[in-house]
Amino acid sequence: MRWYVRAMAKYPRVREQHIAVFGEGGSGKTVLVSSFFGPTQEGSYSNDLWDLVADDTGQGNRLYQNYLGMRDRARTPLTTRFAGTTYYFSVKLKGGDNAAAKKRPFDTLRLAWHDYPGEWFEESPSSEEEANRRVDTFRSLLRSDVALLLVDGQKLLDNTGEEERYLKSLLTNFRQGVLRLKDDLLGDEDRLVEFPRIWIVALSKADLFPDWDVYSFRDLVIEKATDPLDDLRSTLKDFVDTPDALSVGEDFMLLSSAKFELSAAGPEIDVTQRVGLDLILPVASMLPLERRVQWNERMEIPRKVLDTLADGAETLAEVLTGETFLDINKLVAKLPKFGPLASMAGLPALAAAAKMAGPKLREINAQAREHHDFLTATLTQFKLNLDQGVKDKLLIRSLK
Repeated sequence: MRWYVRAMAKYPRVREQHIAVFGEGGSGKTVLVSSFFGPTQEGSYSNDLWDLVADDTGQGNRLYQNYLGMRDRARTPLTTRFAGTTYYFSVKLKGGDNAAAKKRPFDTLRLAWHDYPGEWFEESPSSEEEANRRVDTFRSLLRSDVALLLVDGQKLLDNTGEEERYLKSLLTNFRQGVLRLKDDLLGDEDRLVEFPRIWIVALSKADLFPDWDVYSFRDLVIEKATDPLDDLRSTLKDFVDTPDALSVGEDFMLLSSAKFELSAAGPEIDVTQRVGLDLILPVASMLPLERRVQWNERMEIPRKVLDTLADGAETLAEVLTGETFLDINKLVAKLPKFGPLASMAGLPALAAAAKMAGPKLREINAQAREHHDFLTATLTQFKLNLDQGVKDKLLIRSLK
């Protein structure tokens, strides 16, 4: 997740976060992003904290068109092939004219959703131009802290009783695809400092398994595909500086864009039956903050890595806890870039924000809403949603 304040102008003040989505062709990536965005554009949609807009109007119209095709005509979007796309969405906070808005550090959260073509993991490049495009597309998503690796629910169902065949093929193809990019991505660098650090294994089309919770999915993957998952983890560790600050196959998630059914009258799609998509923003914004604290507490992390890991975490913690980071920022400037003190910057305050939960979190959220502090209300709501996703057994967060 790369957060920054837009430097070209004072307004709008923007924080940006990135998420990378990987999956084979037909795994439902286009349907997912359409169902993430589409419902927020309906006339009946209501959100008292923020509005979601697509930064590119044409892109937004196409995604909403996809959603309307599912909602009104039970028609799924056309499959995209060999097209690497980044979608930019802005979460625009409400209450821009009130007193709390003038004090908040930013007004807009931008989500960059990187969709990496699944075919590029299944087939070799057909030309040097395509090979270069694959490298450039992968480089564009290196700013992501969170990556989703989709397991296609339909293919899992098609391989009932032999799920290991599909899972091994999926993970091996992905590993080999990444290995093909390794030399070009590393260049003259020994290891990459900036690289997705949290790799969530996510079941797409989870509606095909109505009796499953996320633990059912996790248990199947571990039972059937531990070795290829370990191989993928080892490969990704070879890419990164401080490889212990990397979670691969420790977090799991259920995702479904809608409920798809066949009836005597033909296909039916109930777009109101979505699973996990409301967790995308909380996962992208809150999970890196939590993981940074977890890693910081058990290992020594170089400053150059810390600066890219959940960048802007201090600002998030300030909003969540109401603490000021002026003294902490002065301390950070004096800390060494290496050594035992390098990773301690702001840790107590960050830990307080990352571990905030239960009644205290709900109290801060309620107070923020009462005082029309839309930023604090939004971030605490994201954290509440993340906790609820765990309680609802839609998400497993690594404890390491």
